[in-house]
Amino acid sequence: MNSRILTIALALFTVVSFSQTDKRLKGIEKQFNSVLESTKAAGFAVAIVEGDKIIYAKGFGYSDYENKVPVNANTLFAIGSSTKAFTSALLGLLREDKKLSFDDNPRKHIPELEFYNNDMNNNIIIKDLMRHSTGLPRHDGSWYFFPTHNKDSLLARIKYQEPFTGLRQQWYYNNFGFLAQGIITEKITGKSWEENIEEHFFKPLGMDRSNTMIDGMKTNTNVAFGYTLDADRNIEKTDYYDIAGMSPAGSINSSVNDMSKWLITWINDGKYGEAQIIPENYIKEAMSSQMVVSGGTPSKDLPNVQFANYGYGWFLHSYKGHYVVEHGGNIDGFSANVAFYPSDKLGIVVLANQNGSAVPNLIRNIVADHMLKVDKTEWAKKHKEDTEKALKAMEEAEEDTEVSNVKNTRPSHTLLDYTGAYEHKGYGKFDIIVENDSLFSELNGERIYLNHFHYDTFELLDVKDGKVDTTGIGKSVKMTFSANDAGDIDYGKIAIEPMTDAIAFKRTPNSIDVDTETLEQYVGKYDLMGTEIKAYIKDENVLYVFVPNQPEYALIPTAVHKFNFKTLEGFKVEFIETDGKIDQVKFIQPNGTFVAKRKIEE
Repeated sequence: MNSRILTIALALFTVVSFSQTDKRLKGIEKQFNSVLESTKAAGFAVAIVEGDKIIYAKGFGYSDYENKVPVNANTLFAIGSSTKAFTSALLGLLREDKKLSFDDNPRKHIPELEFYNNDMNNNIIIKDLMRHSTGLPRHDGSWYFFPTHNKDSLLARIKYQEPFTGLRQQWYYNNFGFLAQGIITEKITGKSWEENIEEHFFKPLGMDRSNTMIDGMKTNTNVAFGYTLDADRNIEKTDYYDIAGMSPAGSINSSVNDMSKWLITWINDGKYGEAQIIPENYIKEAMSSQMVVSGGTPSKDLPNVQFANYGYGWFLHSYKGHYVVEHGGNIDGFSANVAFYPSDKLGIVVLANQNGSAVPNLIRNIVADHMLKVDKTEWAKKHKEDTEKALKAMEEAEEDTEVSNVKNTRPSHTLLDYTGAYEHKGYGKFDIIVENDSLFSELNGERIYLNHFHYDTFELLDVKDGKVDTTGIGKSVKMTFSANDAGDIDYGKIAIEPMTDAIAFKRTPNSIDVDTETLEQYVGKYDLMGTEIKAYIKDENVLYVFVPNQPEYALIPTAVHKFNFKTLEGFKVEFIETDGKIDQVKFIQPNGTFVAKRKIEE
């Protein structure tokens, strides 16, 4: 047998045998299974670290629920935002090498980075990105619904994302700040964020199973599939979500055995074995309070929660008198929690393949109760009771709820008038089309049906297996259209960022292809109350109009005989055909409609 394989086998045997004999963990697996049952999770894995050793690592439930493939301590899960501590730690390494200061303006290292206003451009420092104090809300719809693998393209959107408060006035979670941190590491090192994570953490820690891309899940073995609960609380499989260019904020996939090595490093002041992986001064700073998440004194329901703060990529709070450093993670089909108690030299990692799951926090708390020797809470029982109450309240609320739309209203325009390309530079672009007398769109590969709600407001309903999901009627995200002075639909507004006004996507009407022969019928001179207007073709099949003492205007064909001005919003041209010939042209603009008659060529 290969000596390295023998070493690994002995290590795994030690973990299993030790987990069975540690008296502090007596009866804990019964509670773990109760959590699995009460949450209806497909599966999870948990590992416990004490000092520099893994004292417990085991899987529960299934990585592949349909085929009943069991989870084990080496099963790969998406860890979501538990990635953030890795990203900020890269900056800790760069600071140690005197390549940057946390008080630097990030634009020093990314000159092309721009924020919404000059106050932000001039005064945001790298530390604000690390502790969520930029004044920006999440704007998660930008990267989630409009993903791209190009980090620079994502970064360019920040300029158009509105803050909701002043700089350092309030903590608010923001993934784009971690994207920017990742790009800073790329600019300074000349290597991708992914390469830096591999070089500085995965390799020296022996995190051999871990990876930073969704392909690492798709092409590997012993991986978990993601699951969610449907409306009837049945386990339902979900597709992997490719976080793409937003990777520094949450793309790592790992196992509890691998993540235990990461925890050992943090518990031991940045050292793993004899190697100093992360600078000790950074470790102490990152797990210290850098921003207040929420103020206030302990509540009646949570008397043991003494504070709620944030470090660098870590949440900080207390648990039954013990200092906790932790970060969760949620991405489609997966939930995670990575936690350590520095004063107690204790670390706990829980990875679950259930979307938005309570499992990681419940399992973490159960383990903490056993390991910290505090009064034990029946977490599985409490969660079951809380869930039953919540489901009952939801059921009662649904019985008393009616769809809050205004009945018997109609859209102000024909459906064709809503079609076109919609774009917000801080988010992205999507098209709306008409099919079978209905409006449809597509976001991140998912087909969307626009169901009329009232007036010019439509609901965005998912289309699954070719069928509209009608269960979302009255409860789905809505899009409200507005018109300009000329009566054209100009914006579609969607409330996908709760801390700002609805995001306004600018409409550009769909254009049609018109050949040169067709355009030639419009060419000529037209008389508008004594002013001669010319229509002509140039620039490879583009129709222009020229009004004396004004610039020439390029026209975009939108329908038969109809054009929009390329550079003027709300200005349109419609050529009038009589007896098979174009004899008039209408100039439709915000201050009125003007008709010019075609001049007879001599």
